[in-house]
Amino acid sequence: MKLSYQLLIAAFVISLAGGLVWSANHYHTKYQDEKHRADKTDQSLTLANQTISDMQIRQRDVAALDAKYIGELADAKATIEQLQRDIAAGTKRLRLAATCQGVSSATSPTSLDDVASPRLTDTAQRDYFALRERIETSSQQIAGMQDYIRQQCMK
Repeated sequence: MKLSYQLLIAAFVISLAGGLVWSANHYHTKYQDEKHRADKTDQSLTLANQTISDMQIRQRDVAALDAKYIGELADAKATIEQLQRDIAAGTKRLRLAATCQGVSSATSPTSLDDVASPRLTDTAQRDYFALRERIETSSQQIAGMQDYIRQQCMK
């Protein structure tokens, strides 16, 4: 009887020790899995933060480029508008290479018709300023896109 109690206690202690070893192994494996998952999440978070920082830097750079070229375009438009006002006021004149219509190429005595200098019609003058503005706008847009490509896309 004493032997059976001892065997029973030994079996209980062995099964208790086996259960403890199994539990320790089970929870250690779960700990390793969770640690691996946490490390992977931490790496993903670090990568996401780096991406966000890079995007913020790029957005600031693009905003600076945009402001630069918008300012230059505004200056060019202001210059064109001032030139247009000066021409309308008569303080400046447009130079053009033109011939007068209705003047014959044969030599003839001068008359009052020959006194008028060649000039643009009002419509042509408006078109001239519209074209200058469009040329400036296109030039600034092209320069801005080239800078954007050089500074942002080629990185």
